[in-house]
Amino acid sequence: MAAHRKPRQRLLGGNTARTAATLALAGAATATAFDGTGHAAPQLTPAQVKAKVDKLYQEAEAATEKYNGAKEKAEASRRRLNSLRDETARKQSGLNAARRALGSFAAAQYRDGGFSPAWQLALSDDPDRYLDGAAFAERAGERQAGTVTRVREQLRQIEQLRGAARVELTSLTSRQAELKRRKKDVTEKLAEARRLLDRLTPHERTEVTGDGTGTGDGDGTGTAAGRASREASGTRDPLEQTQAVAAPTSRAAAAIAYAYQKLGSPYVWGATGPNAFDCSGLVQAAYRSAGVSLPRTTYAQINAGQRVSRSQLQPGDLVFFYSGISHVGLYIGNGRMIHAPNPSAPVRVAPIDEMPFAGATRVA
Repeated sequence: MAAHRKPRQRLLGGNTARTAATLALAGAATATAFDGTGHAAPQLTPAQVKAKVDKLYQEAEAATEKYNGAKEKAEASRRRLNSLRDETARKQSGLNAARRALGSFAAAQYRDGGFSPAWQLALSDDPDRYLDGAAFAERAGERQAGTVTRVREQLRQIEQLRGAARVELTSLTSRQAELKRRKKDVTEKLAEARRLLDRLTPHERTEVTGDGTGTGDGDGTGTAAGRASREASGTRDPLEQTQAVAAPTSRAAAAIAYAYQKLGSPYVWGATGPNAFDCSGLVQAAYRSAGVSLPRTTYAQINAGQRVSRSQLQPGDLVFFYSGISHVGLYIGNGRMIHAPNPSAPVRVAPIDEMPFAGATRVA
């Protein structure tokens, strides 16, 4: 019986050894990652977070203005559709009345046997009375012919209204789908900004967002508490008083006064007040309080009045920012404005230099 020999182990060498070492290192790295002890993604600095958050807020605000525009068009489309439906219902009611009248006339003719006028005259016991009645019947027939014509015209108009309503309904459905897309775009960008901010300490977050500042100078007068204090005393804070510039018109002054009252109000995208605002919603509400009607969106508001250069700015002018005209504030003089910045900061006073200037409009 042959003896069984223990096989010799082969030594690993050359490429085989290098391959084994690579696999071992890869396995160790994988195991480490699963154990949660691997290297995490590099932590962003507060400055990097600020840059990313500012970009997200700018993109979200541009999407918000598009949402506002789509919402305005959807509401106008809904009003037109309701108006068409009301007019159709009114014409349908008139048509039904005309049809009932024609039905009564047809039933009367059926009851009379539908005889020709010559035979009715021949068979009448009182020819003179019949002739008087025949003249009346002829006039009645003319009126019925007119009624038939009106019924046909009403049918045509109703069909036109129904066609217009179908077109408007299609438009409304399209606008609603656009609203849904715009809303999704805004909420995704705001959620990403929140996730970035949540990585920061409270102190770093305040530095990044500037939350709690009311004048852009770190005095905290833009907070809700500061606003409540000013409203209770009926005065502005000292810094505002020393930097205040008289508005050139009563309407501009009224709009600025309204904006001052709203310092510290939260930014809520799509909001037009009275307790929360987005940027275009704030200036629209401010001028609405002064009796001036402004469009809803920034890109419509910039064309709502007389364009003015930066060197010609007066209190009450609307100041716009970014190349896409996606942000607006209310100019109050001395290079400052009141605006609704973003969801991380309330309505506050800020220098117009903090964003890229795009243009200005005077509306009052």
